Amino acid sequence: MLDMKWIREHTEEVQAAADHKQIGLSVAELLEWDGQRRQLLAGMERLRQQRNEITEEIHSAMLLKKRAEAEALRNEAADIKGALQEAEIRFNEADEKYKQLMLLVPNIVSNDTPIGRSDADNVEVRRWGAPAAFDFEPLDHVMLGRNLGILDIERGVKVAGNRHYYLKGDGFRLQRAVQQLALDVLERKGFDFYEVPLMVGREAMVNTGFFPLGEDQTYPIQGESRFLVGTSEVPLIGYFSGDVVDLAKGPVKAASLSVCFRSEVGSAGRDTAGLYRVHQFSKVEQVVLCRSDDRLSEQLLQEITVSAEEILQLLELPYKVMAVCTGDMSQKTYKQYDIETWMPGRASYGETHSSSNLRDFQARRSNIRYRDEDGSLKFCHTLNNTAIAAPRILIPLLENHQQEDGSVYLPQALRPYMGGRDRLVPVCNDLLAETRE
Repeated sequence: MLDMKWIREHTEEVQAAADHKQIGLSVAELLEWDGQRRQLLAGMERLRQQRNEITEEIHSAMLLKKRAEAEALRNEAADIKGALQEAEIRFNEADEKYKQLMLLVPNIVSNDTPIGRSDADNVEVRRWGAPAAFDFEPLDHVMLGRNLGILDIERGVKVAGNRHYYLKGDGFRLQRAVQQLALDVLERKGFDFYEVPLMVGREAMVNTGFFPLGEDQTYPIQGESRFLVGTSEVPLIGYFSGDVVDLAKGPVKAASLSVCFRSEVGSAGRDTAGLYRVHQFSKVEQVVLCRSDDRLSEQLLQEITVSAEEILQLLELPYKVMAVCTGDMSQKTYKQYDIETWMPGRASYGETHSSSNLRDFQARRSNIRYRDEDGSLKFCHTLNNTAIAAPRILIPLLENHQQEDGSVYLPQALRPYMGGRDRLVPVCNDLLAETRE
């Protein structure tokens, strides 16, 4: 949410942000409804003042036993009451329309955000590592997972429908190992951990900027105004909603490992094979609250992005960091980086991480403030980052580290979490030979 006074003074900038983010908002219409509600509110205040004054006059006339005058004043008061009721109806209509439009207002974007319409217009910032070169025919993660006996998509579909899966044995252990590695990295960086609710109310989704524009991506709880979360960012920010947080000792750093749910409406036929785009997944999320300082929140954006990069480097996976363009950003985002990791089965990089700086957009909606040095209350800046998302991260992990004999090399950083083992081995060599035929 942006401050309305600021919107009035920066109409063209806000409209440009809406256009670049492909949000159907007319700022001129918003200003018109805002003007109407303010005019109606002023009129209602005048009518209430008149009503209060006439009430006093009626009281005085009754004390002086001026019944005729008191009756005339009552008639006048009745007219004012009727006018006030009509004005309140008109104000509520204007206010509702104003609130609907305000929920569509996007965050502005940073000056260094690329202008574009889709992820094809994102700009590479840096890369680390080189794509794996194989002297044998590599397998994709689905075949690798089957041969290792750790992935069963067919039974996932049988039980829960398309884009569901089972991780078994070492597949379960591998996912937990990657998650614990990410948590250990974040703990060293001063993050506090939270176990969070996986169901939240509508207000939490609105306050964090996921509703109304992202509602079709969520799973509603039938008969309740509650929704399964698609990221623990929602309950983590919701934890501080309405609070005056203490930032005297520095930014608040919160993290959570949670199961997440997304309906992925509109993605039919796009990246739906295997584990890339599934309905249920797990994510280690970083959330940061800091002072309303552009330099500080930019510094923190770089820090949380580097944290995700450190995890990928520990996993020995090649990746590139992309500056996300305006058309690929969400409504709430001021500046964003995506990290794309090399996936041999796709013969391309695929998104595995995302870092965002929201400035005070989310904090205004959630009413999260802090007390500045002069004692004044200000809205925080908020940031978030995917430290690790699974099972998607298993795609590059399995595919990049596969060996000719069908085994999968385990990076040094993962071995303490995998009983000291240095590789995963196929359950059956005959199955591997059959796969490569």
